Amino acid sequence: MTIRVVIVDDQGMVRTGFGVLLNAQPDIEVVGEAADGAQALSVVAEQRPDVVLMDVRMPVMDGLEATRRLLKDGGGPAEPGTAPKVLMLTTFDLDDYVYEALRAGASGFLLKDASADELAEAVRIIAAGDALLSPSVTRRLIAEFARLGGPRAPSRERLGALTERETEVLALVARGLSNAEIAAELVVAEQTVKTHFGRILTKLGLRDRPQAIVYAYEVGLVRPGD
Repeated sequence: MTIRVVIVDDQGMVRTGFGVLLNAQPDIEVVGEAADGAQALSVVAEQRPDVVLMDVRMPVMDGLEATRRLLKDGGGPAEPGTAPKVLMLTTFDLDDYVYEALRAGASGFLLKDASADELAEAVRIIAAGDALLSPSVTRRLIAEFARLGGPRAPSRERLGALTERETEVLALVARGLSNAEIAAELVVAEQTVKTHFGRILTKLGLRDRPQAIVYAYEVGLVRPGD
């Protein structure tokens, strides 16, 4: 299946360059562009892409607000109310944006100087429902929780739906471990970890790995320094 992409960036050269690189891929098609978050809402509603490449800083409406609205209102390719995946684009340090972008529902981050291969692979990863969350981004997220100080969501009731092993897997995910690393830690097959994590997302009503990490810290399942 062809992955449909919308590129949102206030720099025309960035949109054009990314468009050329992505359209050169046999399984990716750029179906729309937007110069700011407000335009993005209209383009996404019209084109219903699988993935949105979203710049953080833009005039009129920034990428964080546009992401919140897109993922709240839906507008995805498969069925009404199914939102597209959002990959945040950035050229600068993410410290001020990681936490809010993940809370808004972004599935990952990509530097604008990424190579053609890195860009295409990032789109494929996001479209497949996985997260593009590097260890450095996870560390920044943990640091932000440390700065904020303690859980922000007092209710842990939903955690009761998880089995002991699922709770263990969620805690390891929140510490930034990959599926392979979790499998080694628990001495199980990597596919078993994927199965556990899929059940975690379903039971907790979460979208993906970044949202699971945010949730684990907000309810205090794990804390900075664990």
